[in-house]
Amino acid sequence: MAPGNVCFVTEFILVGLTDHPDLQLPLFFLFLAMYMVTMLGNLGLITLIGLNSHLHTPMYFFLFNLSFTDLCYSSVFTPKMWLNFLSKMNVISYEGCMTQFFYCFFALSECYLLSAMAYDNYVAICNLLLYNIAMSPKVCSSLMFGSYFMAFSDAMANTGCLLRLTFCDANIINHYFCDILPVLQLSCMSTYVNELVVFIVVSINIFVPNLTIFFSYSFILCSILHMNSTESRSKAFSTCSSHIIAISLFFGSFSFMYLQPSSAGSMNKGKISSVFYTNVIPMMNPLIYSLRNKYVKLALRKTLSRRM
Repeated sequence: MAPGNVCFVTEFILVGLTDHPDLQLPLFFLFLAMYMVTMLGNLGLITLIGLNSHLHTPMYFFLFNLSFTDLCYSSVFTPKMWLNFLSKMNVISYEGCMTQFFYCFFALSECYLLSAMAYDNYVAICNLLLYNIAMSPKVCSSLMFGSYFMAFSDAMANTGCLLRLTFCDANIINHYFCDILPVLQLSCMSTYVNELVVFIVVSINIFVPNLTIFFSYSFILCSILHMNSTESRSKAFSTCSSHIIAISLFFGSFSFMYLQPSSAGSMNKGKISSVFYTNVIPMMNPLIYSLRNKYVKLALRKTLSRRM
């Protein structure tokens, strides 16, 4: 304890993903392998997009930023998770715990990035003749700046509200990283305002991007249904399918974790959901967008042929 300080707790203890000792080592290697795939996939996409001029389009500009976000997102807490699997006492300092809330910024950035990609698909399919104007470099940069600005503002709102709380005696976090809801349960002050802010921020950052996505794909579906060519329909569905899969995985797990009461039972269920959106999705995104994308596969072949 630190007497005389507003924050009495100087460190927290993370319960971790499981309390079964026999599972610690297998889980360490599992998450190590997942992180390596995440790093390889996202760094690979970033490199391919940077090196191949035919991928210098708005779609791949957003995909480049999505890969960068996923890379940073998974790196915020995964190294600490490895140490927790190998340590008997999973201790994290107060400062280290607050630092882990950087994941809010990257998670919220991904929300808006996915909606920007939906808008890009809408323009590409429904207004192809105006595509170069509607998705000019200036527009794309503005969309990216807006995504990061909204994410930063909302992340600061959550973190700022959290820093005002006092933590007295309880310091055991029922999670494997410093997520907002488990940390709120430890405060010896009322957390009503914090929970309200979390609900409002998460609701806005799910509602606004999903509204954009819904209207974009509603117009896209109408356009596809009016296409006479089967080949055109197939190409349009192929363009959108990877993005729809990514949206479903991310927003589904994100909503399950945050749009529910912060009870002990929901926290235990939330651990599984959080593994999905913090570890699985950053690993899956580059696979979804590369294995289903002929232009990325073409860029990979060209890059490899130049290196051989």
